[in-house]
Amino acid sequence: MAEDKTFYITTPIYYVNDIPHIGHAYTTIACDTSARYKRMTGYDVRFLTGTDEHGQKIQAAAQAKGITPQELVDKIHLNFKDLWRVLNISNDDFIRTTEDRHIRVVQAMFKQLIDQGDIYKGTYSGYYCVPDETYVPENAMGPNKTCPDCGRPLTIMEEESYFFRGSKYVPQLIKYYEEHVKAVMPRVRYNEIMSFLRGGVRDQSVSRTSLKWGIPVPGDEKHVIYVWFDALINYASAMGYLDDPEKFRKYWPSVRHMVGKDIIRFHCVTWPLMLLALGLPLPTEIIAHGWWTVDGEKMSKTRGNVVDPFKMVERYGLDPFRYFLLREVPFGNDGDFSELALVGRINSDLANDLGNLLNRTLQMIQSYRNGIVPSCSEPDSELSRMYPEVLSRVDEAMNNYAYDEALKAIWEFIGRANKFIDETMPWKLAKEEGQGERLDFVLLNLYEALRLSALLIAPTMPDTSRRIWAQLGQDGDTLTVQYDSFRWGQGAGTAIKKAEVLFPRIDIEQWKKDREAEKAPAIPEPPHEPEIGIEDFGKVEMRVARILKCEEIPKSKKLYKLEVDLGYEKRTVCSGIKAFFKPDELTGRTVILVTNLKPVKLCGVESNGMILAASVKHDGKAEKLTLLKPADESIPLGSRVS
Repeated sequence: MAEDKTFYITTPIYYVNDIPHIGHAYTTIACDTSARYKRMTGYDVRFLTGTDEHGQKIQAAAQAKGITPQELVDKIHLNFKDLWRVLNISNDDFIRTTEDRHIRVVQAMFKQLIDQGDIYKGTYSGYYCVPDETYVPENAMGPNKTCPDCGRPLTIMEEESYFFRGSKYVPQLIKYYEEHVKAVMPRVRYNEIMSFLRGGVRDQSVSRTSLKWGIPVPGDEKHVIYVWFDALINYASAMGYLDDPEKFRKYWPSVRHMVGKDIIRFHCVTWPLMLLALGLPLPTEIIAHGWWTVDGEKMSKTRGNVVDPFKMVERYGLDPFRYFLLREVPFGNDGDFSELALVGRINSDLANDLGNLLNRTLQMIQSYRNGIVPSCSEPDSELSRMYPEVLSRVDEAMNNYAYDEALKAIWEFIGRANKFIDETMPWKLAKEEGQGERLDFVLLNLYEALRLSALLIAPTMPDTSRRIWAQLGQDGDTLTVQYDSFRWGQGAGTAIKKAEVLFPRIDIEQWKKDREAEKAPAIPEPPHEPEIGIEDFGKVEMRVARILKCEEIPKSKKLYKLEVDLGYEKRTVCSGIKAFFKPDELTGRTVILVTNLKPVKLCGVESNGMILAASVKHDGKAEKLTLLKPADESIPLGSRVS
């Protein structure tokens, strides 16, 4: 039987009222990497993402803003579309649960289950989490009757409800999972789901009468279909369940769902039970990843440590961010996000290892072979013998969603290529007579190592892959190349392009200073004087003056006696600037003088005016003082300032 070469992968649909954060980015980048990899291995791929737009939180948020829920979701779902554009996500479709194509499928499935007796009407009473829009069984509640997922207090609710008779299909689902142990990944999540199923599953409430923003139950519009029942069906409605049955039959048997570990019961229990009741194939794999902390702390809005993917991409570049997320933690485990660790990866893995290999190799081909990749009679080397093993390791890791293992294998190969340079010392071969063929052998092998590396990193770092490909003088796009078409030695005779730095190194000390500056408290707004009108301001006469002489006043620690020239007259002014200037630093300086202040006697000296200055204060005391002056010092003395 021929291998099935279709691959349908989905992210969860993201609740539209959330602000996109690192968790959303992580899941979607992982799916994108798998989709790109499968395309490069000859698969017919469909990649779906989208937004969940119904439910109580949306209804409440819209009411608070004075707009309809539809108006709200039409606007804020764009946050996710914008992020996917920034993250270079290659999804084939984006579904919204407010679309007609989805609503029709949800109602059709709901009606089918009612007609066959798998959905029935009853009364539901239980503890309900309003933010998560779900009832919580008593044996799953957190301390003090709180939601086990979000920690918020639960509310007792009772209402008429339709129920899904999922308990009927539990034995069938257990049997399926026993026969398909990779249907839930990683293994720890499989064990968790099997334990839950064997503990018994009650029929589930699948409608609400307490809210209006949702899909009406067909034939009973007093009820709105439960948001989770509605949301799960998106995977089928986007694949043409009603509108394109041929497309659905082609792709559905190969569906893979990638989700966070917090929603695996919906995806590994509720959804498969629904599919069994509907007579549809179960997902091939459901892959659950862990949660991210930030510098060892739980990510939360309250702590102010939610990682903004937009900011990370702007600060460090897209591909370094994508690489870090997939390289830093084994997929399925919880991970800790640290900007310092990200900078470390950029400097070591990307700048030192990959960037250095590219730069050194291209410069040597340019210097020693006029920019043309040499050929040799036998290009077989340790690198050429290593590459089939690398491809095999990467394939196994990618098929198990072990992105970190795939990247480790690629970087071991890159590391070996760098070591090959040190071992063969091409710069010495270029100077020695009779070593031309050996030099050709070395340069060709290094070039081929880079050509393969560019292909291997393409699913994770598509932009970087294209940049390397172009510098190598290769035509087209790496993402259109099939891995099984790669042959060692094919690059001979290629004219390379100028080497460009892929990843500039980040100065750690400067980086630390920049981050500390970001943490510095904002300068508080200073106290202000009462507002004045333009007529009041016009009463203040300010003119350009020059200090002719500066003398100390014996009786004062703060004051200088200044003689100033206004062009049309000379005046004596006392100024409290002794702590900031020496007399010879003031003599000859041009300043701005308030000339119409009433004369005042200070330490026995009559002062006729005031010099203007700006000060920087700390704890109420001036730490720095700058005398105001005209930018153009050629302006005549006595000129009016206004």
